[in-house]
Amino acid sequence: MLLTVSQLNTYIKSLLDGDPHLQSVYVCGEISNFVNHYRSGHFYLSLKDDNAVIQAVMFRSAASRIKFTPQNGMKVLVRGRVSLFERSGQYQIYIDDMQPDGVGSLQLAFEQRKEKLAKEGLFDADRKRPIPKYPARIGVVTSPTGAVLQDIRNVLTRRYPLATLVLCPVLVQGTEAAGQIAAAIRRFHDCGAADVLIVGRGGGSMEDLWAFNEEIVVRAVAASQIPIISAVGHETDFTLCDFAADLRAPTPSAAAELAAPDRGDLHIQLFERQAAMKRALQRRVEENRRRLLAIRQSRSMASPLYAVELRRMKLDYRAEQLKSTFLHTVRAHRQAFGVLAGKLDALSPLKVLARGYAIASNEQGLVTKAAQAKPGENLNLKFMDGSLSCRVISREITDSVPFKTTDRNGEDHAETNL
Repeated sequence: MLLTVSQLNTYIKSLLDGDPHLQSVYVCGEISNFVNHYRSGHFYLSLKDDNAVIQAVMFRSAASRIKFTPQNGMKVLVRGRVSLFERSGQYQIYIDDMQPDGVGSLQLAFEQRKEKLAKEGLFDADRKRPIPKYPARIGVVTSPTGAVLQDIRNVLTRRYPLATLVLCPVLVQGTEAAGQIAAAIRRFHDCGAADVLIVGRGGGSMEDLWAFNEEIVVRAVAASQIPIISAVGHETDFTLCDFAADLRAPTPSAAAELAAPDRGDLHIQLFERQAAMKRALQRRVEENRRRLLAIRQSRSMASPLYAVELRRMKLDYRAEQLKSTFLHTVRAHRQAFGVLAGKLDALSPLKVLARGYAIASNEQGLVTKAAQAKPGENLNLKFMDGSLSCRVISREITDSVPFKTTDRNGEDHAETNL
Protein backbone atom coordinates (compact mmCIF):
# COMPACT_ATOMS: atom_id res chain seq x y z
CA MET A 1 0.00 0.00 0.00
CA LEU A 2 1.45 3.32 -1.07
CA LEU A 3 0.36 6.35 0.98
CA THR A 4 1.33 9.99 0.99
CA VAL A 5 2.39 11.66 4.22
CA SER A 6 -0.90 13.49 4.40
CA GLN A 7 -2.85 10.29 3.87
CA LEU A 8 -0.88 8.53 6.59
CA ASN A 9 -1.38 11.34 9.08
CA THR A 10 -5.07 11.53 8.27
CA TYR A 11 -5.45 7.79 8.79
CA ILE A 12 -3.63 7.86 12.14
CA LYS A 13 -5.73 10.85 13.26
CA SER A 14 -8.90 8.92 12.39
CA LEU A 15 -7.72 6.01 14.49
CA LEU A 16 -7.07 8.27 17.48
CA ASP A 17 -10.33 10.16 17.08
CA GLY A 18 -12.26 6.94 16.75
CA ASP A 19 -10.92 5.41 19.94
CA PRO A 20 -13.49 6.10 22.70
CA HIS A 21 -10.84 5.60 25.40
CA LEU A 22 -8.92 8.62 24.08
CA GLN A 23 -11.87 11.01 23.86
CA SER A 24 -11.83 11.87 27.55
CA VAL A 25 -8.61 11.07 29.39
CA TYR A 26 -7.15 12.47 32.63
CA VAL A 27 -3.42 13.11 32.65
CA CYS A 28 -1.27 14.27 35.55
CA GLY A 29 2.05 15.94 34.80
CA GLU A 30 4.34 18.93 35.19
CA ILE A 31 3.97 21.96 32.91
CA SER A 32 6.94 22.98 30.77
CA ASN A 33 7.45 25.16 27.69
CA PHE A 34 4.30 27.10 28.60
CA VAL A 35 3.29 29.78 26.08
CA ASN A 36 0.31 32.10 26.53
CA HIS A 37 -0.75 33.62 23.21
CA TYR A 38 -2.47 36.73 24.61
CA ARG A 39 -3.74 37.79 21.20
CA SER A 40 -5.48 34.49 20.45
CA GLY A 41 -6.05 33.40 24.04
CA HIS A 42 -4.71 29.87 23.41
CA PHE A 43 -2.33 28.02 25.77
CA TYR A 44 0.48 25.87 24.40
CA LEU A 45 2.49 23.67 26.75
CA SER A 46 4.14 20.33 27.38
CA LEU A 47 3.24 17.84 30.11
CA LYS A 48 6.04 15.70 31.44
CA ASP A 49 6.92 13.24 34.14
CA ASP A 50 10.21 11.55 34.95
CA ASN A 51 10.19 9.39 31.81
CA ALA A 52 8.14 11.04 29.05
CA VAL A 53 6.76 14.25 27.52
CA ILE A 54 3.58 14.96 25.59
CA GLN A 55 2.53 18.16 23.84
CA ALA A 56 -0.74 19.84 24.78
CA VAL A 57 -2.91 22.74 23.66
CA MET A 58 -5.78 24.51 25.39
CA PHE A 59 -7.94 26.66 23.18
CA ARG A 60 -9.34 30.02 24.25
CA SER A 61 -12.85 28.74 25.00
CA ALA A 62 -11.48 26.35 27.62
CA ALA A 63 -8.61 28.58 28.83
CA SER A 64 -10.99 31.42 29.72
CA ARG A 65 -12.79 29.20 32.24
CA ILE A 66 -9.84 28.50 34.55
CA LYS A 67 -9.25 30.93 37.43
CA PHE A 68 -5.48 30.57 37.84
CA THR A 69 -2.58 31.21 35.50
CA PRO A 70 -0.55 28.12 34.51
CA GLN A 71 3.19 28.36 35.09
CA ASN A 72 6.22 26.26 34.21
CA GLY A 73 7.00 23.71 36.91
CA MET A 74 3.41 23.57 38.14
CA LYS A 75 1.88 20.12 38.58
CA VAL A 76 -1.60 19.90 37.10
CA LEU A 77 -4.37 17.42 36.37
CA VAL A 78 -5.86 17.91 32.89
CA ARG A 79 -8.86 16.43 31.12
CA GLY A 80 -9.02 16.29 27.35
CA ARG A 81 -8.88 14.23 24.20
CA VAL A 82 -5.91 12.79 22.34
CA SER A 83 -5.59 13.52 18.63
CA LEU A 84 -3.05 14.18 15.89
CA PHE A 85 -2.05 17.50 14.42
CA GLU A 86 -1.84 16.46 10.76
CA ARG A 87 0.47 19.18 9.55
CA SER A 88 3.29 18.29 11.93
CA GLY A 89 2.36 14.63 12.41
CA GLN A 90 2.55 15.14 16.19
CA TYR A 91 -0.05 13.72 18.51
CA GLN A 92 -1.07 15.84 21.50
CA ILE A 93 -3.72 16.40 24.14
CA TYR A 94 -6.42 18.96 23.49
CA ILE A 95 -7.20 20.13 27.03
CA ASP A 96 -10.79 20.88 28.06
CA ASP A 97 -10.16 21.46 31.79
CA MET A 98 -7.14 21.95 34.05
CA GLN A 99 -6.82 21.81 37.83
CA PRO A 100 -3.76 22.27 40.03
CA ASP A 101 -2.54 19.01 41.48
CA GLY A 102 -2.80 19.07 45.27
CA VAL A 103 -4.53 22.48 45.63
CA GLY A 104 -7.81 23.89 44.32
CA SER A 105 -7.77 26.15 41.28
CA LEU A 106 -9.57 28.94 43.12
CA GLN A 107 -7.10 28.86 45.98
CA LEU A 108 -4.20 28.96 43.55
CA ALA A 109 -5.78 31.83 41.65
CA PHE A 110 -6.36 33.61 44.96
CA GLU A 111 -2.69 33.34 45.95
CA GLN A 112 -1.44 34.36 42.51
CA ARG A 113 -3.67 37.42 42.37
CA LYS A 114 -2.86 38.35 45.96
CA GLU A 115 0.86 38.26 45.22
CA LYS A 116 0.42 40.34 42.06
CA LEU A 117 -1.68 43.06 43.69
CA ALA A 118 0.53 43.16 46.79
CA LYS A 119 3.54 43.91 44.58
CA GLU A 120 1.62 46.86 43.14
CA GLY A 121 1.17 48.24 46.66
CA LEU A 122 -2.63 47.94 46.78
CA PHE A 123 -2.48 46.35 50.25
CA ASP A 124 0.08 48.73 51.80
CA ALA A 125 -0.76 50.04 55.26
CA ASP A 126 0.06 53.65 54.35
CA ARG A 127 -2.83 53.62 51.86
CA LYS A 128 -5.38 52.97 54.60
CA ARG A 129 -7.74 55.83 55.43
CA PRO A 130 -9.15 56.40 58.92
CA ILE A 131 -12.81 55.64 59.54
CA PRO A 132 -14.73 58.83 60.49
CA LYS A 133 -15.93 58.89 64.11
CA TYR A 134 -19.33 60.45 63.51
CA PRO A 135 -20.52 59.73 59.95
CA ALA A 136 -23.67 61.44 58.74
CA ARG A 137 -24.21 59.01 55.82
CA ILE A 138 -23.21 55.34 55.76
CA GLY A 139 -23.20 53.71 52.33
CA VAL A 140 -23.81 49.99 51.82
CA VAL A 141 -22.95 47.94 48.72
CA THR A 142 -24.70 44.58 48.99
CA SER A 143 -27.70 42.59 47.84
CA PRO A 144 -31.04 44.24 48.64
CA THR A 145 -32.68 40.87 49.38
CA GLY A 146 -30.15 39.28 51.72
CA ALA A 147 -30.03 39.29 55.49
CA VAL A 148 -26.90 41.47 55.42
CA LEU A 149 -28.82 44.68 54.75
CA GLN A 150 -31.30 44.00 57.52
CA ASP A 151 -28.51 43.18 59.99
CA ILE A 152 -26.74 46.45 59.20
CA ARG A 153 -29.99 48.42 59.46
CA ASN A 154 -30.80 46.86 62.87
CA VAL A 155 -27.37 47.64 64.26
CA LEU A 156 -27.43 51.26 63.07
CA THR A 157 -30.94 51.81 64.38
CA ARG A 158 -29.91 50.54 67.78
CA ARG A 159 -26.49 52.19 68.00
CA TYR A 160 -26.56 55.38 65.92
CA PRO A 161 -29.93 56.40 64.47
CA LEU A 162 -28.55 59.83 63.53
CA ALA A 163 -26.80 58.38 60.48
CA THR A 164 -28.57 58.01 57.14
CA LEU A 165 -28.25 54.62 55.46
CA VAL A 166 -27.59 54.85 51.69
CA LEU A 167 -27.95 51.57 49.75
CA CYS A 168 -26.62 50.77 46.29
CA PRO A 169 -28.10 47.34 45.46
CA VAL A 170 -25.88 44.89 43.54
CA LEU A 171 -25.49 41.23 42.78
CA VAL A 172 -23.03 39.60 45.17
CA GLN A 173 -22.62 36.30 43.34
CA GLY A 174 -22.29 35.26 39.72
CA THR A 175 -20.47 36.47 36.63
CA GLU A 176 -22.00 39.96 36.69
CA ALA A 177 -21.49 40.57 40.38
CA ALA A 178 -17.90 41.90 40.22
CA GLY A 179 -18.74 44.54 37.64
CA GLN A 180 -21.76 45.77 39.59
CA ILE A 181 -19.84 45.94 42.88
CA ALA A 182 -16.98 47.92 41.30
CA ALA A 183 -19.44 50.27 39.57
CA ALA A 184 -21.32 50.89 42.84
CA ILE A 185 -18.11 51.79 44.66
CA ARG A 186 -17.15 54.23 41.91
CA ARG A 187 -20.66 55.74 41.97
CA PHE A 188 -20.44 56.43 45.71
CA HIS A 189 -16.99 57.96 45.17
CA ASP A 190 -18.03 60.15 42.23
CA CYS A 191 -21.20 61.42 43.93
CA GLY A 192 -19.74 61.77 47.43
CA ALA A 193 -22.86 60.03 48.67
CA ALA A 194 -21.39 58.61 51.89
CA ASP A 195 -18.85 59.35 54.60
CA VAL A 196 -17.98 55.66 55.02
CA LEU A 197 -18.80 52.63 52.87
CA ILE A 198 -19.61 49.02 53.85
CA VAL A 199 -18.99 46.46 51.08
CA GLY A 200 -20.03 42.93 51.88
CA ARG A 201 -22.29 39.92 51.77
CA GLY A 202 -23.14 36.89 53.89
CA GLY A 203 -21.13 33.71 54.19
CA GLY A 204 -20.67 31.04 51.55
CA SER A 205 -18.16 28.88 49.75
CA MET A 206 -15.08 30.25 48.05
CA GLU A 207 -16.94 30.11 44.75
CA ASP A 208 -19.81 32.11 46.26
CA LEU A 209 -17.44 34.80 47.53
CA TRP A 210 -15.29 34.91 44.40
CA ALA A 211 -16.73 38.19 43.10
CA PHE A 212 -14.90 39.97 45.95
CA ASN A 213 -11.62 38.45 44.74
CA GLU A 214 -11.97 39.80 41.22
CA GLU A 215 -9.31 42.32 40.26
CA ILE A 216 -11.83 44.95 39.16
CA VAL A 217 -13.40 45.00 42.65
CA VAL A 218 -10.07 45.08 44.48
CA ARG A 219 -8.83 48.00 42.39
CA ALA A 220 -12.08 49.92 42.89
CA VAL A 221 -11.78 49.47 46.68
CA ALA A 222 -8.15 50.63 46.67
CA ALA A 223 -8.92 53.68 44.49
CA SER A 224 -11.90 54.92 46.52
CA GLN A 225 -11.38 58.11 48.51
CA ILE A 226 -14.28 57.15 50.76
CA PRO A 227 -13.08 54.90 53.62
CA ILE A 228 -14.29 51.33 53.02
CA ILE A 229 -15.06 48.59 55.53
CA SER A 230 -14.98 45.11 54.02
CA ALA A 231 -17.55 42.69 55.48
CA VAL A 232 -17.51 39.60 53.28
CA GLY A 233 -18.62 36.27 54.69
CA HIS A 234 -17.85 35.07 58.19
CA GLU A 235 -14.86 35.64 60.44
CA THR A 236 -12.92 32.75 58.88
CA ASP A 237 -13.52 33.92 55.30
CA PHE A 238 -10.90 36.11 53.66
CA THR A 239 -11.13 37.82 50.29
CA LEU A 240 -8.77 40.17 48.45
CA CYS A 241 -11.30 42.92 49.09
CA ASP A 242 -10.45 42.57 52.80
CA PHE A 243 -6.78 43.33 52.14
CA ALA A 244 -7.49 46.39 49.95
CA ALA A 245 -10.13 47.88 52.26
CA ASP A 246 -9.30 50.41 54.97
CA LEU A 247 -10.76 48.12 57.63
CA ARG A 248 -11.92 44.50 57.70
CA ALA A 249 -14.92 43.41 59.74
CA PRO A 250 -15.49 39.74 60.58
CA THR A 251 -19.22 40.02 59.79
CA PRO A 252 -21.58 42.61 58.27
CA SER A 253 -23.06 43.30 61.74
CA ALA A 254 -19.57 43.97 63.07
CA ALA A 255 -18.98 46.30 60.12
CA ALA A 256 -21.99 48.38 61.15
CA GLU A 257 -20.62 48.58 64.69
CA LEU A 258 -17.24 49.72 63.36
CA ALA A 259 -18.83 52.30 61.05
CA ALA A 260 -20.83 54.15 63.71
CA PRO A 261 -20.41 54.96 67.41
CA ASP A 262 -22.75 53.67 70.09
CA ARG A 263 -25.20 56.34 71.26
CA GLY A 264 -25.03 54.87 74.77
CA ASP A 265 -21.28 55.47 74.81
CA LEU A 266 -21.86 58.96 73.44
CA HIS A 267 -24.32 59.72 76.25
CA ILE A 268 -21.76 58.57 78.80
CA GLN A 269 -19.06 60.72 77.18
CA LEU A 270 -21.38 63.72 77.14
CA PHE A 271 -22.24 63.27 80.82
CA GLU A 272 -18.57 62.90 81.71
CA ARG A 273 -17.61 66.02 79.77
CA GLN A 274 -20.52 67.95 81.29
CA ALA A 275 -19.37 66.94 84.76
CA ALA A 276 -15.77 67.86 83.91
CA MET A 277 -16.85 71.28 82.62
CA LYS A 278 -18.93 71.84 85.74
CA ARG A 279 -15.98 70.95 87.98
CA ALA A 280 -13.67 73.22 85.99
CA LEU A 281 -16.17 76.10 86.25
CA GLN A 282 -16.53 75.57 89.99
CA ARG A 283 -12.74 75.59 90.40
CA ARG A 284 -12.50 78.81 88.41
CA VAL A 285 -15.23 80.49 90.46
CA GLU A 286 -13.63 79.35 93.72
CA GLU A 287 -10.21 80.56 92.59
CA ASN A 288 -11.57 83.97 91.62
CA ARG A 289 -13.46 84.16 94.90
CA ARG A 290 -10.20 83.56 96.84
CA ARG A 291 -8.40 86.16 94.77
CA LEU A 292 -11.16 88.70 95.35
CA LEU A 293 -11.11 88.00 99.09
CA ALA A 294 -7.32 88.42 99.17
CA ILE A 295 -7.61 91.75 97.36
CA ARG A 296 -10.34 92.91 99.70
CA GLN A 297 -8.23 92.05 102.76
CA SER A 298 -5.04 93.58 101.40
CA ARG A 299 -3.58 96.75 102.99
CA SER A 300 -4.07 98.67 99.76
CA MET A 301 -7.81 98.17 99.90
CA ALA A 302 -7.94 98.86 103.67
CA SER A 303 -5.86 102.04 103.32
CA PRO A 304 -5.71 103.29 99.71
CA LEU A 305 -3.29 106.12 100.66
CA TYR A 306 -0.78 103.50 101.77
CA ALA A 307 -0.16 102.47 98.20
CA VAL A 308 0.19 106.11 97.16
CA GLU A 309 2.69 106.80 99.98
CA LEU A 310 4.61 103.64 99.11
CA ARG A 311 4.98 104.70 95.50
CA ARG A 312 5.83 108.25 96.55
CA MET A 313 8.71 106.90 98.65
CA LYS A 314 9.95 104.91 95.69
CA LEU A 315 9.71 108.02 93.50
CA ASP A 316 11.71 110.13 96.01
CA TYR A 317 14.34 107.42 96.23
CA ARG A 318 14.67 107.27 92.42
CA ALA A 319 14.84 111.10 92.26
CA GLU A 320 17.73 111.15 94.78
CA GLN A 321 19.52 108.47 92.78
CA LEU A 322 19.08 110.47 89.58
CA LYS A 323 20.31 113.70 91.25
CA SER A 324 23.36 112.00 92.70
CA THR A 325 24.21 110.40 89.38
CA PHE A 326 23.82 113.74 87.58
CA LEU A 327 26.09 115.62 90.01
CA HIS A 328 28.71 112.93 89.84
CA THR A 329 28.68 113.09 86.06
CA VAL A 330 28.99 116.91 86.05
CA ARG A 331 31.97 116.81 88.44
CA ALA A 332 33.72 114.20 86.36
CA HIS A 333 33.26 116.22 83.15
CA ARG A 334 34.33 119.44 84.89
CA GLN A 335 37.57 117.82 86.05
CA ALA A 336 38.24 116.48 82.58
CA PHE A 337 37.55 119.94 81.10
CA GLY A 338 39.99 121.58 83.53
CA VAL A 339 42.74 119.17 82.54
CA LEU A 340 42.22 119.79 78.85
CA ALA A 341 42.07 123.58 79.37
CA GLY A 342 45.38 123.46 81.18
CA LYS A 343 47.03 121.55 78.39
CA LEU A 344 45.58 123.92 75.81
CA ASP A 345 46.80 126.99 77.74
CA ALA A 346 50.31 125.55 77.99
CA LEU A 347 50.43 125.23 74.20
CA SER A 348 49.03 128.75 73.49
CA PRO A 349 51.34 131.13 71.44
CA LEU A 350 50.24 133.96 73.71
CA LYS A 351 52.32 132.39 76.48
CA VAL A 352 55.41 132.78 74.26
CA LEU A 353 54.52 136.33 73.34
CA ALA A 354 54.10 137.18 77.03
CA ARG A 355 57.77 136.33 77.55
CA GLY A 356 58.86 139.17 75.19
CA TYR A 357 58.78 137.44 71.81
CA ALA A 358 57.03 138.59 68.62
CA ILE A 359 55.79 136.87 65.42
CA ALA A 360 57.08 138.33 62.15
CA SER A 361 55.20 138.02 58.86
CA ASN A 362 55.17 139.52 55.37
CA GLU A 363 52.85 139.29 52.42
CA GLN A 364 53.98 135.70 51.75
CA GLY A 365 53.32 134.54 55.27
CA LEU A 366 55.39 133.90 58.40
CA VAL A 367 59.01 134.99 58.43
CA THR A 368 61.00 132.48 60.41
CA LYS A 369 64.47 133.24 59.03
CA ALA A 370 66.40 136.44 58.35
CA ALA A 371 67.01 135.22 54.83
CA GLN A 372 63.27 135.41 54.12
CA ALA A 373 63.21 139.22 54.64
CA LYS A 374 64.76 141.67 52.19
CA PRO A 375 66.02 145.17 52.94
CA GLY A 376 63.27 147.72 52.31
CA GLU A 377 60.51 145.11 52.74
CA ASN A 378 57.64 145.84 55.10
CA LEU A 379 57.11 143.36 57.98
CA ASN A 380 54.34 142.98 60.50
CA LEU A 381 55.33 142.17 64.09
CA LYS A 382 52.69 140.68 66.34
CA PHE A 383 53.00 141.13 70.10
CA MET A 384 50.89 139.91 72.97
CA ASP A 385 49.08 143.23 73.21
CA GLY A 386 49.06 144.29 69.56
CA SER A 387 51.14 144.54 66.38
CA LEU A 388 53.65 146.88 64.65
CA SER A 389 54.37 147.59 60.99
CA CYS A 390 58.17 147.83 60.34
CA ARG A 391 60.53 148.25 57.38
CA VAL A 392 63.72 146.22 57.07
CA ILE A 393 66.72 148.53 56.93
CA SER A 394 69.36 145.85 56.80
CA ARG A 395 69.75 142.18 57.59
CA GLU A 396 72.47 140.03 59.04
CA ILE A 397 72.42 136.28 58.48
CA THR A 398 74.21 134.09 61.00
CA ASP A 399 74.68 130.32 61.22
CA SER A 400 72.72 130.07 64.47
CA VAL A 401 69.26 128.48 64.29
CA PRO A 402 66.52 130.88 65.33
CA PHE A 403 64.27 129.96 68.19
CA LYS A 404 60.94 128.49 66.98
CA THR A 405 57.59 128.00 68.52
CA THR A 406 54.74 125.85 67.29
CA ASP A 407 51.12 126.99 67.47
CA ARG A 408 48.07 124.77 68.10
CA ASN A 409 47.81 124.07 64.35
CA GLY A 410 51.33 122.69 64.18
CA GLU A 411 52.77 125.78 62.33
CA ASP A 412 56.22 127.15 63.16
CA HIS A 413 56.67 130.79 64.17
CA ALA A 414 59.87 132.81 64.32
CA GLU A 415 60.35 134.60 67.58
CA THR A 416 62.25 137.86 67.93
CA ASN A 417 63.45 138.86 71.35
CA LEU A 418 63.02 142.55 71.99
